[in-house]
Amino acid sequence: MLKLNKLLFGTAGVPITSPLPNTLGAIPYVKKLGLECMELEFVRGVKMGAGTARAVGEKAKEQDIVLTAHGPYYINLNSQERPKVIASIKRILDTARVAGAAGGYSITFHAAYYMKMDKSKVYEIVKTHMKNIIRTLKDEGISIWVRPELTGKATQFGDIDELIKLSQDVEMVMPCVDFAHYHARYNGKFNSYNDFSEVLSKIEKGLGREGLNNMHIHMSGINFGEKGEINHLVLKESDMNYKDLMKALKDFKCKGVVISESPNIEADAILMKKFYDMLK
Repeated sequence: MLKLNKLLFGTAGVPITSPLPNTLGAIPYVKKLGLECMELEFVRGVKMGAGTARAVGEKAKEQDIVLTAHGPYYINLNSQERPKVIASIKRILDTARVAGAAGGYSITFHAAYYMKMDKSKVYEIVKTHMKNIIRTLKDEGISIWVRPELTGKATQFGDIDELIKLSQDVEMVMPCVDFAHYHARYNGKFNSYNDFSEVLSKIEKGLGREGLNNMHIHMSGINFGEKGEINHLVLKESDMNYKDLMKALKDFKCKGVVISESPNIEADAILMKKFYDMLK
């Protein structure tokens, strides 16, 4: 498993201003912007072949850019329809296979919906599928962090306690902490230095120092309502308290990646990195 020695900042996909609008062309541009990582966005489906993945990995290594990947949106490990569960498992595996071929650090995805079921029962279903997914990846010789994401709606599996427990119960699993989703999931709560510190303390208590040394973080501004997340916003056009989050991440000496998912992905990645680097 790839270990990172500091906190890196990057974009969710090809930067908007990239002269070449493809992954291979974007990697040197991410480097030119002064950023250090990039997420491969497979949200509409995993459409990158193994050969391209290897070429992307070589380019990333040459440019010293760390790669992560986001699996397709159409994943629900708790679907009541067996074909949808099978398809969801394949999408997670395919994301990991391509990211693994590219030498990636980590993959993330939205794992499941509660479907109005008891949360503890859904947890057991997700855990069973995750164990099988990890077993398959290990059998194929793929070693990569597999991360269900902290989700933005209360109807979705993935609160911070579930993700920590899942990471305790299943090897190769760690949380992807989307702090904007955390803010939206609870209708505007959890947006202060103390709130962010509480999440980081929970991770450290549940997963030890390794939990903070191997982080995959998503950030953006966010629009939300009573039911949670509505859409992502530019940081400065939202109430998202990114400065306090950067302070908490610095104080807890977190390592890993911070991926900007704002509508202006590179501008907000640079904004967060500059502020973070200024902090003592």
